[in-house]
Amino acid sequence: MTAAITPAIRNYALVTGAYWGFTLTDGALRMLVLLHFHALGYSAFEIALLFVLYEVAGIVTNLMGGWIAQRHGLRFTLYAGLILQIASLCALSLTNPDWLAVVSVAYVMGLQAASGVAKDLTKMSSKSAIKVLVPADAKGALFRWVALLTGSKNALKGIGFFMGGALLAWLGFSGALLAMAGGLAITLIAVGLSLGDAMVPASNAAKAKFRDVFSKDRKINVLSAARLFLFGSRDIWFVVGLPVFLASELGWGHIEVGSYMAAWVIGYGLIQAIAPKMLRAQSNEPDGRTAQVWIFVLILVTGLIALAVYQNIAPEIAVLAGLLVFGVVFAVNSSLHSYLILAYADGDKVAMNVGFYYMSNAIGRLTGTVLSGVAYLYGGLVGCLITSMLFLILGWLISSALPRDTTSKPHG
Repeated sequence: MTAAITPAIRNYALVTGAYWGFTLTDGALRMLVLLHFHALGYSAFEIALLFVLYEVAGIVTNLMGGWIAQRHGLRFTLYAGLILQIASLCALSLTNPDWLAVVSVAYVMGLQAASGVAKDLTKMSSKSAIKVLVPADAKGALFRWVALLTGSKNALKGIGFFMGGALLAWLGFSGALLAMAGGLAITLIAVGLSLGDAMVPASNAAKAKFRDVFSKDRKINVLSAARLFLFGSRDIWFVVGLPVFLASELGWGHIEVGSYMAAWVIGYGLIQAIAPKMLRAQSNEPDGRTAQVWIFVLILVTGLIALAVYQNIAPEIAVLAGLLVFGVVFAVNSSLHSYLILAYADGDKVAMNVGFYYMSNAIGRLTGTVLSGVAYLYGGLVGCLITSMLFLILGWLISSALPRDTTSKPHG
């Protein structure tokens, strides 16, 4: 058994290492762009515009990326994501502070979109690869492997926030970008030389049609819809509402807000990584009912935070302590979903199934980001939390249609 598993573990480690390297640059890039353009005097609205296409790109990339991976292999899309990120970092380093604001915004928006494409190609490839690499007879391994990859990614993204600020202070904007591009290039070369023939396309891959991206499997569609509302619920209050509340209502400074958000993301990632151990008491593999139970817990947590803030019951403690509890429960929900999509995915169409699923994830994030600003404008943090609860309730209702085991045959 050990000899059979060793190549899979080796390739898993290579793919995970590539994803880790990319994730560090992704988190650092966001912080670099935000801090650099804030220092140049750009307004909050202009800075926000820089990230819009980054989010929109995720919707298109996940839809197209799954189909491309199905035809050309996950190795192709993994390399494409890393190469595109390296090119984007190098191009961003050419940004000139003497350019007109409209030119700089348009230039950076376009390159941020390219970075968004790179991120989702790399993410889709890395997570789909687990289904390909994990031994089919290794019971429970799929959940552990996907939880480790997902959790470590989010923890490293938080570390990337800190890395971006440090590199900006140490090397400046262009120097930091070129340093990250160099590090990622080394990662690409190392993985390219070591991965070998793993994750090549199946013999019938060229027959994959684009229309097949839209899943005909009911459980894939149900889980994707639940994922949309789950991640929308988080971003509705986390993206705009929470930072603005901490700054305007609690009087926190930029460093305090940024450090707390980064620490939360790191902790959230660590919980995702140990989610299988938290659920070890269960005798069976997690299924649709497990996901529904945990999203219900998230509804209760969000409701209690909203009630405490609305009643003005120690709002600072309610938000900060509540966010920690929310992060733990949300991390478990996210890990469960990440496991279920791979458990449900058809082995011959895993890349397209995962791509469709993460397209829904991207739509949820974009929707949540927009609603976060609108809800806070009209209802403050309480408005964000109530809107988040509505999304969670919809996610809970949708989750009731998930199968009660992960081996149910596809529908339709």
